Amino acid sequence: MSEVKLTNTPYDDVFRTLLNDCSSLIIPVINEVFRERYSGKEKVIFSSNEHFLNQQGGNEDGRITDASFIIVGPETKKYHLECQSSTDNSMLVRMFEYDTQIALDEGEIKGNILTVTFPHSAVLYLRCNASTPDKLKIKMVTPGGGVTYGIPLMKSHQYTIEEIFDKKLLFLIPFYIFSHEKRFEEYEKNGAELESLKQEYAMIKTKLEKLMEQGDITEYAKCTICDMSNKVLEHIAVKYDSVKKGVQSVMGGKILEYEAKTIMNRGREEGREEGITVLVSTLKDMDVPVQVILEKLQEKFNLSLEAAKKYI
Repeated sequence: MSEVKLTNTPYDDVFRTLLNDCSSLIIPVINEVFRERYSGKEKVIFSSNEHFLNQQGGNEDGRITDASFIIVGPETKKYHLECQSSTDNSMLVRMFEYDTQIALDEGEIKGNILTVTFPHSAVLYLRCNASTPDKLKIKMVTPGGGVTYGIPLMKSHQYTIEEIFDKKLLFLIPFYIFSHEKRFEEYEKNGAELESLKQEYAMIKTKLEKLMEQGDITEYAKCTICDMSNKVLEHIAVKYDSVKKGVQSVMGGKILEYEAKTIMNRGREEGREEGITVLVSTLKDMDVPVQVILEKLQEKFNLSLEAAKKYI
């Protein structure tokens, strides 16, 4: 097998972190995009996001999809979402490649019939222009007839903060800063305008804390949303220090990272075993999913999966 290079962007990382660490946040997004009526309590089961596409000459090209998963509700449905930071003419081709490979990965052969089920696919666009459509279309012409299906586009900048909270689209909060991107230079030069931006983010933080107090989201979900908002900000406002520092002062620092470092430092002082126990206990108290705790243990303490499971 040839060497495979798998690349991703900081915004892809944020997208995947939100999905993996706070998977329930994606359900309202699915409701919005596909007009579903999930309650939010359904189980989200992720598939492999790494796929190998066969190329000419026998080589394999490694690609990473942003999200491929199923939602187990009244009926089980398969979904595929991609996060796109800007308009890209190659998006249609990539979506077809991903959808085809996802369908093939779970294809079923009975007798002489191969059945492949394509996922419900959509793209979250973080930047758009006037020519960006509301839906992409793929038309397949086969010897047995033609098939056309649509891929809806979700444009994050079109949602106000009020709509985000009303529709429970908390998944979009880290990307909300894109709606202000064209005014960064103005914020940098005008203290009053920057203060207005900070007040808007203070409102976001207050609303998140209220949801946490009501039990609608966990403390871990709130921290993750704030942390990922800061990560997006670091990259999108890299040339605008006042904007970056101003919003971060409201949303807080790298909460999760600092918490992990504090726990690890305490663990070094108290001993490895006790340190691991403290980490597991703290993450459980924050309602962190077991799978995420296992990943943290393997990463921070260099444990095997089996060894990590013993501490759970």
